[in-house]
This record gives sequence, C-alpha cells and structure tokens, in this order.
Amino acid sequence: MPSITVDGRDIKVSRLDKELFPADHRSKGDVIAHYRAVASAMLPHLAGRPLTMRRYPDGIDEGGFFQKDASDYFPEWIRTEKVRAQNESGSVDYVICEDEATLVYLANQAAVEFHVWPATLDDLERPDRLVIDIDPPDGTAAAVLHKVARRLRDVYTEIGLAPFVQATGGRGYHVVAPLDRSTGFEAVRELALAIADRLAAEDPNLLTTAQRKNKRGDRIFLDVNRNGQGQTFVAPYSLRARPGAAVATPLDWDELGRSEPARYTTDRIKRRLVRKSDPWSAMDDQAASAEEALEELG
Repeated sequence: MPSITVDGRDIKVSRLDKELFPADHRSKGDVIAHYRAVASAMLPHLAGRPLTMRRYPDGIDEGGFFQKDASDYFPEWIRTEKVRAQNESGSVDYVICEDEATLVYLANQAAVEFHVWPATLDDLERPDRLVIDIDPPDGTAAAVLHKVARRLRDVYTEIGLAPFVQATGGRGYHVVAPLDRSTGFEAVRELALAIADRLAAEDPNLLTTAQRKNKRGDRIFLDVNRNGQGQTFVAPYSLRARPGAAVATPLDWDELGRSEPARYTTDRIKRRLVRKSDPWSAMDDQAASAEEALEELG
C-alpha cells in the first residue's frame, strides 16, 4: 500500500484513483491533493473545534454518512476529545483536526466534507461564532442572494457585530460574526433568530424563518439552526459533496457581487490562495458581545 509523508508521518493511502466525484472525474487522490493545498488556510478554522465528517467511501453518487465519533482504527496520533452528547447519555469521541497529517488521513478515509462547531474546546458552552445560513429554493438568482447577504451585513454592523461572508459551495451563503464568548448558546440563538425575524418581517414575500419546508413556499429560508450546542456549519475550504466539486469559500464583501455560491472549485481555490490571503484569518480580532448586540437590536 502506498504512503504519503506529511508532518513526518507516513500515512498509508488506498484507492487513490477511486472517483469520489464521478461526474467531474475527481478521485480520492484529487480530494487529498485539495486538502493539502488548502491546509494552511483551513486548519485555523478547524483548530480546537469538534469535527463532524461527511464520508463517501463509494463516491458522492452512492450516498454517504455523517460521522462524529472517531473510528476505533484511527491511529493514536489523531487527536480526539470526549464531549458530552447532546440530548442523550454518554459522550462523543470527536476528532480535533489541527495539523495537515490529520487532514490527509481523514481525506484518505473519504471524508469529503468537514463541519465544525461554532464553539471551541476552551469553552463549549459559549460560542465564538454566530451563523445565519441563507438557504434558497432551487433556481434563486445569485443577485437576489447577494442582496439578502448585504441586508444581513447591514444589520450586523448596525448592532455592533462584525459581518463576514462565505460562499457555502452549495446553494447559498453564510453570514458569520465572531463573538467574544461572553454568552451561552441560548442567547446567541435568540440573537440570530431576532435578526432573521426582523429581515423576514421587512420582506415577507422573499424571506422566511419557517422551520417546516411546506411553510416556506418559494421563499429564502434564513436558517439560524447552526447556533445551537452540538450543531455545526461547513468549515471554510471544505469540499461539498455535490457535482462540480465546489468549495466553501470565505469572501471579502467587495467580492460578493461577482460570486456565486458554488463558483469556487478545487482548481479555482488553489489559484485563489496563491494570490490572496484568507479573508477570515483575523476575524477573531473583531469579536463582539452577543448580549450587547441583542440589546442594540431590541
């Protein structure tokens, strides 16, 4: 079995020619190459965060599965941390991915997508990210999504939050704010829902916060469900398990108008990172209080 040496570790790899994205002829070897190319930008967004993987051993056309618990056969050098399971007894042995060797090992396990908590191990009860997911019905024009993202940006700014935007690699965008971890999940979700409710009330024909799909019609769903303990959002620079092999990509706001949610492919992201640094690299320097923002909104 061949191996790849990363960070001084020899990682055995297998079936590198297996096409995980059949329509795009992207193999497992290509997936590993992607994660090696983005590692320096991606790892700071994974560090200290419980990781949920979405694995596709037989390719994205054959169905995959979400994995929280580290497998028993993972090597001892893979860092794991036990975290109390939500709404049930016991605990989950999460992988904590903080180095390129771990990223490559997981990619070789056909982990195509990486999703992270909006809180870190330092304090899992107090999130350091607020996330609103702009989730449109199929066929929604990118220009409409840009308008919604900018409206969220303006509300964030008005109430003292620093807004950051990410093309999800799927259908929509995330608008994210760094938090100072002065409040728990309940207050952060309350704030996210209050922001979303305000926008939906201002434009009820376009936007909704209805949880049930049959209540949304053809409106854009402002999803605040990422803001709960144990919930996750797609990590920056993660591949998405969709035809096209798009990548979740943090953007500068002046790039938004030229973007589409799934525009950034593995090839484009590699070229992008050569010429441009990660727009989210210093976001924690602008961390704000969710409680104070909620007061401003009120």
